[in-house]
Amino acid sequence: MKKNELLYEGKAKKIWTTDDASLLISEFKDDLTAGNGAMKSSEEGKGALNNKISTELFKLLNNKGIPTHFVEIMDDNHMLHKKAEVIKIEVIVRNIATGSLSRNLGIQDGKILPFTLVEFDYKNDELGDPKLNDQHCLILELVKDTSELEYIRYMARKINDILKAFYAERDLTLVDFKLEFGRDLNGNIILIDELSPDNFRLWDAHSGEKMDKDRFRQGLGGLKVAYEEVLNRILGAKQ
Repeated sequence: MKKNELLYEGKAKKIWTTDDASLLISEFKDDLTAGNGAMKSSEEGKGALNNKISTELFKLLNNKGIPTHFVEIMDDNHMLHKKAEVIKIEVIVRNIATGSLSRNLGIQDGKILPFTLVEFDYKNDELGDPKLNDQHCLILELVKDTSELEYIRYMARKINDILKAFYAERDLTLVDFKLEFGRDLNGNIILIDELSPDNFRLWDAHSGEKMDKDRFRQGLGGLKVAYEEVLNRILGAKQ
């Protein structure tokens, strides 16, 4: 399978068409951005690490009955996946308060939430990805009806349960993460995008060390080393 035309280029990936109209190729970039593009950098090898980590997690979720767009990893930086119409809702799943949740609501950083919080953001860079409620989603026609929103919430919580337990076995705490969903060619809602430390907050279960893109956001350094450690723990526990 070869890349044909560049369909889309985002902050972290390029999406290419293929000879098969039902399949696309994602090319994972080394670029780093934060604050809706206000911070920019690059880390050699970061794209390959995100591709490999995403591959392992998509395989895990597929095996647990979660429908995803993943087909196969092609090489270090390329993933083959199903074509899907993107639902322009970023689904934020939170287990522990930190980041914008703590800043905006004054919740103590590091506080374990009494239940899993699922939030919706509008996937729109020009507007700064504002928060959405169910009525906003319907007015913007991002979904067909409220049953689709409930299904997305259900899937987000189910994915959280699987990944939280998976990471706990590897001495990592799943703090929060972002998911994206789309509709496949049959109209079914499936998990898309990537599952990497770019979109996940992961803390070492013992030291509390940050093992994700907060190392870039907060100028901590050592991002590639942290991503490599996440991948090694994922792969090491399988052997």
